[in-house]
Amino acid sequence: MKDKIRLGVVGVGNFGRHHARVYSELEDVRLVGVADSRVERADAVARRHGVEAFTDYRLLFDRVDAVSVAVPAAAHAAVSCDFLSRGISVLVEKPMAATLADALRMQAVARAAGARLQVGHIMRFSPLVAAVREMDVVPRLLDIHRMSPFAYRSLDVGVVLDMMIHDIDLVLCLVQSRVQEVQAAAFPVVGPNEDVASARVVFDDGCVANLTASRVAPAAVRTVRVFSADACLSVDFQTHAAHVFRKSHGFSLKAADVEKMRALSQDEFEKFAPAEPFTLREIKLDEEEPLKAELRSFVASVRDGRTPVVSSEDGVRSMDLAEKILNAARKKSS
Repeated sequence: MKDKIRLGVVGVGNFGRHHARVYSELEDVRLVGVADSRVERADAVARRHGVEAFTDYRLLFDRVDAVSVAVPAAAHAAVSCDFLSRGISVLVEKPMAATLADALRMQAVARAAGARLQVGHIMRFSPLVAAVREMDVVPRLLDIHRMSPFAYRSLDVGVVLDMMIHDIDLVLCLVQSRVQEVQAAAFPVVGPNEDVASARVVFDDGCVANLTASRVAPAAVRTVRVFSADACLSVDFQTHAAHVFRKSHGFSLKAADVEKMRALSQDEFEKFAPAEPFTLREIKLDEEEPLKAELRSFVASVRDGRTPVVSSEDGVRSMDLAEKILNAARKKSS
């Protein structure tokens, strides 16, 4: 495929309109159209990028090589399968589907048609993942908080599939071990689905991940902490601050003069660099927009016929753990 990849976007609301914007900026892509059931929304985005607008996404079938699907989660499976069954590759926004059964159906259709299916877990394209891999450590504990004020969006699913799903995928990416146990609590606040959820996931290798998500918080919070035996990575996505706190290479408590260190004043202690047991290093997070990196990666997988960075297998694994979390929360509340 030497020519530009022909792309469309189905659903141009809060997320999809940004997909259309980024596709219009990529050099090897031709954004040919956008579809949305709300004609005024489709027209507005189409005019902005000089493309056609449709209210029926099926009119894109003969016009595109690939699409982003950013409709409500309940329709992810039906819309995605309509394209996948025709050999048209799909990037489906998170969550992959409303249920694990739907996610498995999407995966099966993509495989049968030989189409690429990527799931929109944008955290994979954050500098955070590269930073953890650069640390070359085995995570032992992860503590992740994702909270937002109530925004009247994505109410067809609860907070686990709406928000926590990002962090579920991140944990499964960083921890290369099987899930052993899941404990969870979740409850609704303003609607029929859970708006607050907390989960504790234990893996076979002993690693523990604590996940908290709320979409009824007074302020936005996005923090990730990854602990290993000799390092801690702390990231605050709201302030764009990231630090690695690490045990100094070669430091040994046995070799240190503990009694001398105890006798030092605070000022003296801070100046006693030779015995400093820890180092603190700031990490730059000012890299390419994660969405642009995500969509660029999707386009490359379509062009080259390779497995996407966030594959359907990854999406199914995240949906499986999300379902385990929801089942554990229901069991606890019953």
